[in-house]
Amino acid sequence: MTQPEHNPFGFIGLTYDDVLLLPGHTNVIPSEADTSSRISKRITVQTPLLSAAMDTVTESRMAIAMARQGGLGVVHRNLSIQDQADQVDRVKRSESGMITNPLTIGPEATLAELDEICSHYRVSGLPVVDEGMRLLGIVTNRDTRFVPEADFPIRLVSDVMTKMPLVTGHVGISREEASHKLATNKIEKLPLVDEQGRLKGLITTKDFTKAEQYPLATKDDEGRLRVGAAIGFFGDGWERAMSLIDAGVDALFVDTANGHSQGVLDMIRRLKSDPVAAHVDIIGGQAATREGAQALIDAGADGIKVGVGPGSICTTRVVAGVGVPQITAIYESAKAAIPAGVPLIADGGLQYSGDIGKALVAGADTVMLGSLLAGCDESPGD
Repeated sequence: MTQPEHNPFGFIGLTYDDVLLLPGHTNVIPSEADTSSRISKRITVQTPLLSAAMDTVTESRMAIAMARQGGLGVVHRNLSIQDQADQVDRVKRSESGMITNPLTIGPEATLAELDEICSHYRVSGLPVVDEGMRLLGIVTNRDTRFVPEADFPIRLVSDVMTKMPLVTGHVGISREEASHKLATNKIEKLPLVDEQGRLKGLITTKDFTKAEQYPLATKDDEGRLRVGAAIGFFGDGWERAMSLIDAGVDALFVDTANGHSQGVLDMIRRLKSDPVAAHVDIIGGQAATREGAQALIDAGADGIKVGVGPGSICTTRVVAGVGVPQITAIYESAKAAIPAGVPLIADGGLQYSGDIGKALVAGADTVMLGSLLAGCDESPGD
């Protein structure tokens, strides 16, 4: 047996329970503190918290709740490609400044079909269009309220819908003008049409209400809630990534136990070089060392997820004997990330609220919560 080239025991590592923050003088009032931070190079959040890509934590309901509170949800990948894309689509459709591709229905559809779509997407009504997307009317729960449910399979949308002419807006309408039209006409939905009467968008009162109710919400340039999603680097990884991009995902998390592996680095490079993914930020992980973080940075990652084995259900340290205590992992990764301007996400091992502060002081920009959110009403399962 030959002597190893480097010290096999490395350095002494620290985890959350090993450290405390030193108190000091401050003139900051807690209620006035700015907690905004970056998840990636282009995505800023007002609350530095993410929900983990775990099947007991994040699907559309959790992602919507997190984004409304100023954080971000990352939809897990233990779903079929289509189901995961649908979860992302639900988040993107949940609210927006203007819905550019609104859900629609045809006049010959049954009320049962209408009810199924509205229940699936949690909306109260739909614009009615013909095959050329020309607006024919609108149908809402007010139109169907007095129709017996037993008649839903045989009654058509055209029987109950509110037909044209409707109060509509033009493409490019200002927020103030749209709000005035909604209020003046006492309506909840404002379809936007072009000169030929084709439906081009939809504005709802709900979006104005939500904007006032959740002023810190994490939104994209179109006023839609932001959402992330996890992918792998082999198998259906590429196909999954393309489907999620089509669904409107804002950030893709290349999610593996060891981000310092060639497959992860190659996937990041491929995504960063593809024009289809140019508007989507790519987060690589997991890193636990300075070298691992640097490799992800060199591959083009817009953000780095840190943590090998600290999570409540993570078995990497037990099964493979691999890992780095989380405070040390964050600190070492930050040595590479901070000079490069790449944000760090501390993922795993957080048991108490105080651990969040420790992670941020160690060098993280945001933290990812798993078990702390698993029991919430918005998380999947019972």
